[in-house]
Amino acid sequence: MIKKSVLAAALAGVMLAPAAFAQSARDYISIVGSSTVFPFTSAVAEQFGKSSKFKTPKVESTGTGGGMKLFCSGVGVQYPDATNASRRMKAGELADCRKNGVNDVVEVVVGFDGIAIANAKSAPVFKLSRRDLYLALAKQVPDDSGQTMIANPYKNWKQINASLPDTKIEVLGPPPTSGTRDSFVELVMEKGCETFPWLKELKGVDEKRFKRVCGTIREDGAYIEAGENDNLIVQKLNTNPRAIGVFGYSFLEENLNTLHGSVVEGVIPEYDTIASGRYPISRALYVYFKKAHVGVIPGLKEYIAEYTSEKALGEDGYLADKGLVAAPKATREKTRKSATALETVRSL
Repeated sequence: MIKKSVLAAALAGVMLAPAAFAQSARDYISIVGSSTVFPFTSAVAEQFGKSSKFKTPKVESTGTGGGMKLFCSGVGVQYPDATNASRRMKAGELADCRKNGVNDVVEVVVGFDGIAIANAKSAPVFKLSRRDLYLALAKQVPDDSGQTMIANPYKNWKQINASLPDTKIEVLGPPPTSGTRDSFVELVMEKGCETFPWLKELKGVDEKRFKRVCGTIREDGAYIEAGENDNLIVQKLNTNPRAIGVFGYSFLEENLNTLHGSVVEGVIPEYDTIASGRYPISRALYVYFKKAHVGVIPGLKEYIAEYTSEKALGEDGYLADKGLVAAPKATREKTRKSATALETVRSL
């Protein structure tokens, strides 16, 4: 029986002493975060629920940024035990965690993913460069002289590159709270921006200005935020063949019957091209766990063991069937060892 005073403290968000925390513990694992990592974590949760004595963990898709805020809000049953992330935790997020008493964070590298640029099979395959995507989606772009920034004037793909379709620029993608959006800005927008020599030089002189100039996406309707639901983007592409979408590779793989991936700088998004690093828009995926919740939330340590097992993360593991690109064997072994030992992140 939970004492009323303990329950009241938990509901009020008061930090609980270990004994009180144990008394008022949930009987299931709570996980939030990235929509891209969601299918993988959910698959592990389902397998864990079937094969162990513990309840199936509850997994919610809140986006990477939203998940980090929830995860770093504090220690206790009212806060999540883990968060999915389609990018690495930022130094500022780790600082927020520590400010709120989340001092020991365990980092797990789940594997790799590609950010797919895709459209409906009823439309032609796009052949794009990161420069093309930057010019199509940046709020400001260089003028014809190449030395001055102006409001993005491009309305049509052919205006950017004569080899592209003569169609309106319509891109469906994730919102600012998404780790996929963060990765897209870093791996596509900034890299496309760097193809202009003076902007590449700006990065070394004033990185903050570079990121503002190169990473701000236009807000005039050419880029349409589709929320934290990659499946919704897939649905909208099927009803609008003129549009292209931005989402994790696993969602493309699940929908190859209706969608095809765009060729990016001569490479198509496939398992082998992502695993080898040849596909230019590839990134690592993560899950973060609270060490303070291990031994308090039933099954958390065992769930970490299941997630980092070879049968889950291996090249022939069940997550590969969901579209996860396995990390190299050495990386998997290092991840498994550090996670089993509950080694924590010291700095980022």
